[in-house]
This record gives sequence, structure tokens and C-alpha cells, in this order.
Amino acid sequence: MKKVITSMVYASLIVALLTGCAKQTCQNKPADVKPKQTFTADWESLKKRNPAPEWFRDAKFGIYFHWGVYSVPAFENEWYPRNMYDINSPAYNHHIKNWGKPDVFGYPDFVPMFKAEKFDANEWADLFVKAGARFAGPVAEHHDGFSMWASKLTPWNAQDMGPHRDIVGELEKAIRKRGMRFVTTFHHERNGLYEITKDSNTYWTGHYEFVKKNFPELLNDPCRAIMYGYMPADKYYQMWEDKLIEVIDHYHPDLMYFDSWLDEIPDNYKMAYLAHYFNDAARLNKEVVVTYKQEDLPKEVGMVDYEKGRADKLTDFVWLTDDTISRGSWCYTQNLGIKKSLEIVRTLADIVSKNGQLMLNISPKADGTIPDNQKKVLLEIGDWMRQNGEAIYGTRPFVEYGEGPTKMESGGMFAKMKGGYSAKDIRYTRKGNTVYAIVLGWPGENTQVTFAVFGKGGKAENMKIKDVTMPGVWAKIKWQRTDAGLVVTTPAKKISDLAIVFKLMTE
Repeated sequence: MKKVITSMVYASLIVALLTGCAKQTCQNKPADVKPKQTFTADWESLKKRNPAPEWFRDAKFGIYFHWGVYSVPAFENEWYPRNMYDINSPAYNHHIKNWGKPDVFGYPDFVPMFKAEKFDANEWADLFVKAGARFAGPVAEHHDGFSMWASKLTPWNAQDMGPHRDIVGELEKAIRKRGMRFVTTFHHERNGLYEITKDSNTYWTGHYEFVKKNFPELLNDPCRAIMYGYMPADKYYQMWEDKLIEVIDHYHPDLMYFDSWLDEIPDNYKMAYLAHYFNDAARLNKEVVVTYKQEDLPKEVGMVDYEKGRADKLTDFVWLTDDTISRGSWCYTQNLGIKKSLEIVRTLADIVSKNGQLMLNISPKADGTIPDNQKKVLLEIGDWMRQNGEAIYGTRPFVEYGEGPTKMESGGMFAKMKGGYSAKDIRYTRKGNTVYAIVLGWPGENTQVTFAVFGKGGKAENMKIKDVTMPGVWAKIKWQRTDAGLVVTTPAKKISDLAIVFKLMTE
């Protein structure tokens, strides 16, 4: 019969947390960096900056990736570390069949199998550039408690275990070398396994709550307990903050993204982290981005992120969508379905037209290779961006985001569309006196397309148009103004199945 961890064992676990494990000192702070103190750890001070710098608004498109120890089992999704301990889940049954019972072969036992032996940061960065990305970076730590950088705070890090390489550090150098901004994303606010009281109810929170419920004896190992996030809440909050500061001090990311559950971290820890980040950026004379979901941060401090969603209208605030190239899982799994490039390009155009940006997730294999079907999609996106990128990069919203039959059912996270985009859907962007009309499909050769926003009663009715061209197309474009709008005629040869762009010179 399984024994629930005793208070004596729990006490010894905490001692181990404080004295070290596997030659690591888990409570040591990262080396002090003393930037110019521009911000203090309070909301009033932290709001005194621009949460949406111009470089980010110009960049529009970035790439990140769910890649870690969870890529080894490659089953179901990146929540395998949690679900394998849930005795009622498919992951549990799969684990028993392939690896044995979780109390014999646990998630930490996958770590030595995560070797990343074929990982090449320069090869990845080259691919991101070819895909048209302007910012890129890794999931630095997911809910599973494994840090992808050379951490002094936890033994469960990529330098000391698994690949025995500083994955974040290698990527940071390769990505910056190619002129892209560097991103790190964090999901470890969910990792902490401790009791919490909310609405008069006390319960265990954390990614590994099923370890506590079904296999509590696994928490007797003080080293593994660190990976499971098993420690008093205040100790965990401090580790959460210290890991962020460690990444800031060593890699100085341009964008730090946070998954949901940031609301479980007390404000004083969040404010201390943010002050350190903003002061580090001020010392380096650069502007940085912090993202959040739901209402986890004040809108004056960070930028809201809509996971697998977006706004359903043109907004007066800047936002981010993070979505994945795959269908279903964010990490690599066997038989992972991959979206077509046309779906991603059309979604990107819709996002940009409404004042948003897109960060696209890809799903590498555990060995560090990016599957060919994902590479193919990325390269197709890059081909389209090379010809039509001027309609995306550096643009700002037009007076109307677009027109056509395809609408969102609602805005926000996990928002869905009513149907799919087609050549009947048009999205607009603007750069100075140039307006870009992006048609989300190929209407056909020598086919008339009407941009109603320029017609009688339209928001751009009084805007004068001098000429109409298409990026990368030498053929002269026929056009005329009518009460119905600006009517253009497509070339006699197909341009693209993904989307086509008309460049409208105005005065």
C-alpha cells in the first residue's frame, strides 16, 4: 500500500531543496546585475513604458517551438508529463504498455533519453529566416519543470542533464546573429505543486497534481521533487522569479511570453521580476515585450496574447496571437497533423489587418530535427513573404480591417471561424500613403475584384488612388473607381494559391 509522505520526509525534502541536489545549489540567486534603476517593483512605476514597441509592431511574424523532454514519449501532446500519472487517462495506459508503471519509470527517467543529438541552432535559425520570421526563440521551460538553459537554480536543466548543452544559449547566439529578435517563453507558473486556498476551498495546484494524488511516494526523492515543483508555495514563487531573472541576466530576451496561470503568482514576485527585466532593458537601451493571457497583468504593463485565437475586429490596442503549425498537440507526436501554408498565410493577414502579430509554434523531434513536412510549410510561407512581405512587415491598420463573408464566431483565445477564407475575403494594411489589399485566395485569371471600402459610403470613399500594382508582378494592372468600390482585374497568369496582394498608391 502506498504511503503518503510523512512530515519528517517532507522536512528533509525541504532541507534538500535548500542545500542542493546533484551538485546544484537550488536556492542560489543568479549573479547580481545592477542596471540603472529606472523602474521600481510597483504597478505605478511598471506602467511607465510602452508595452508595444515599434520593432515588434514592424516585425509581425515570429516562430517558437515546444521542444523538450516531453518530445521523447511523443504521445498525445505536451501534457504527457501530467497525464501519465492520471490513472484514468490514455497517456497512463500508453505509458504502462511502453515504459512500465509511472512509479517505476517516471517522467524524470525520460530526461537521459532527451539527447538532442541532431540539434543545430544555426540550421534552425537559417530556416526561421527563410520562413520570414523576424523574432524567434524556444519554450525555455514548460509545465514539466525542465529548464532548457544552463541553470544554477535547478539540477533539471539542459546543460547538466539530457542534451548536456545550453540550448537557450545556443539559440540566442544563432538567432541574434541573423538579425532576428530573441524570444523565450515560460509556462512554469503551473509547475508548482503546493496547497492553495481559493474561494474557501483548499486543494493541490500544479502540473503534477496526479503524482501527489496517485503516486505520493515519488515525492520522497528530494531531487525529483524539484522537477515536480513540490515545495512550499513561497519557495516555489521565489524559484519562479529567480529562473526568470537568471534568463534575463544571461540571455537578455527581447520578448518574454507567459502561458496561463500567471494569476497564481503573487503580485510582489511578478512586480520584482518585471522591474528587473525593464531595468535590464533600460541598461541595454532597448525596448522589450512581455505577454500575458486573460487578465494576468495590467494592460499598461504587458501585451495580451490570444492562444489559438485573435480579435474579431480592428482594435485600438496591439496584441499577439500564438498558434501552432500543427493540429492538436503543440509538441511533436507520432502522426502529427500539419496545417497547409495557405491557412497560415491567410490567418497571418487577418491578424495583421486587425492590429495583431503572429508567433507560430513548430514541433521538433526529440533528436533535434524539424520534420520535413513542417519545413516545407515554413519555406512556402517564406516564399510568399519574400514577394508580398511589404504588405505585412512595418504596416499598420487601415481604416477598415477587411471585407468578405468569412467572420470569426467571437474574438479572444481559442476563437473559431465560420468557414474558411477564400478569394472573396479581403484584408487591408497600410504603410504611409500605400494601402495593401490582400485577397485571401486566387480569384481566377482576368477576374475582377472589388474593394468596397473605396466605394460610395465606404470608409475610404474620399481617398484618391493614383495607381495599382502587385508586388513582384510586372504586368500592368487594370483598375477603375465605381460606386461599388475600386475594381481591379487580376493578371492573365495565376500568381499564388495562398493569397495575392494589390498595392494601392494613394494621395
